[in-house]
Amino acid sequence: MEFHIENMTCGGCARGVTKAIQTVDENAKVIADPPNRSVKVETQATQQQIIDALSEAGFPPR
Repeated sequence: MEFHIENMTCGGCARGVTKAIQTVDENAKVIADPPNRSVKVETQATQQQIIDALSEAGFPPR
């Protein structure tokens, strides 16, 4: 799955996004791309679980 995260603008944000996703699925593969404000996720978690975790961490996806 792929998300657009408007307020992910730097490496620190990318680490925060990755950490949030991995609280739901510690084995998730996360590829964050801050310049394009996108994140690709390979996970066993549901899309809604990832959306909820990102929103709770302050990185609401679109």
